[in-house]
Amino acid sequence: MKYTFLLLNILLAYSLNTFSQSGTAFAITGQGKGDFNWSDIRSIDMASGNVNSVLFENGKTSFSFINAESRLPVDKTSINIPASVSQKLNGTISGQKMVTANPSPTLLMSAAIAYDQKHGKLFFASMSTGQLIWLDMKSANSAPVFYTIEKPLIEILKPGDEAFNITRMTIGANGNGYALTNDANHLISFTTGNKTITTDLGNIVDAESNKGISIHNSCSSWGGDIVADAFGKLYLFTAAHQVFEIDVDSRIASYKGSVLNLPGTFSLNGAAVDKDGNVIVSSASTFEGFYKVNMKDLSATKLPTTGQVFNASDLASSYLLNQSQATMGTAVLPQIDVIGNRLITIYPNPVSDGQIKISFDKPVAGEYKIELSDLDGRLIEYKKVYIKSAGQLENFKLRTKPVKGLYLIKVTDINSKNIFSDKLIIE
Repeated sequence: MKYTFLLLNILLAYSLNTFSQSGTAFAITGQGKGDFNWSDIRSIDMASGNVNSVLFENGKTSFSFINAESRLPVDKTSINIPASVSQKLNGTISGQKMVTANPSPTLLMSAAIAYDQKHGKLFFASMSTGQLIWLDMKSANSAPVFYTIEKPLIEILKPGDEAFNITRMTIGANGNGYALTNDANHLISFTTGNKTITTDLGNIVDAESNKGISIHNSCSSWGGDIVADAFGKLYLFTAAHQVFEIDVDSRIASYKGSVLNLPGTFSLNGAAVDKDGNVIVSSASTFEGFYKVNMKDLSATKLPTTGQVFNASDLASSYLLNQSQATMGTAVLPQIDVIGNRLITIYPNPVSDGQIKISFDKPVAGEYKIELSDLDGRLIEYKKVYIKSAGQLENFKLRTKPVKGLYLIKVTDINSKNIFSDKLIIE
């Protein structure tokens, strides 16, 4: 049996490498021409637009769906949605609450997908709930295995309000995932390693140079998709063909122009970077095919698809814009990961900018002490914090940057009881 699992893992690793080398995108699609339920997952060749393989077909493919925190099966889903939405879905409806037993991971459809090649995870978000779900691409199971966390990417304050829908998602150069609501008032980051931490970074701000073209405008700037570049920026392609560059640190969006040569009926909904630094775009509402966008002049040319054309609500790949420039000069940002237990989460690891974040996930309210020491136990830095509630995030800033290497980080309570300790890499 072990040899069987080993062989499956080798074959899957080869498959993932093949995807990367051949320029393959992953797509959320309908099930065929005229189908607008975006609930299937396919791989698409970015040179031709042809389908490479089917990863999941809603209602047809057997699957496992697991809560990543409890490790228990997800045997039901319960959501608050308006009757106009619930009537379209298969569930038991009571007022505005719908309960579905043994739900498909794509039951509520998705228009946001991102591929994390490092961890072998294909992330996507439910449109109606903001729930983050991922397909384990490294699983040795014959049937697809999906995971989710209880906390949604965003709390839906007004069920059915499209402003809160997450329709744009990507993996950044630092290894974090990024998701953006339609109204661009919530840029959300999430870690992609063993523990998933979500953070609402806040609203996007229009640059003064945009001259009235706002990233918040529902007519010009909702929908679409985001891709990342190798220097930490995000690029938003909207459904109405507009392009914005987003600085994640300042959350300022600069208007870059409009994609040229797309059909007027083409709602731009998916975007993914190919191996040559172009952006492949798809439409969820039409079956016009896929287009390739040249980032130098934003001109689009149609891909020569020969097989069946699927509508795709979103696309994802492992490539970054300006990746060749980063390889030649500035390195891609360090991959971010987390360490922790059920009480504490610490990230990033490695640390490159002297900023360490500690999330107190399930603490007893009170005073705690954070200590950083070398492997010989010599204290480098410490900080006392008072924690009032679960989810409180503390920034542990190093006043002087230690020599690169391996260190120990420890969190103790007021009685000096060790709550968490582990090794931390400083670059």
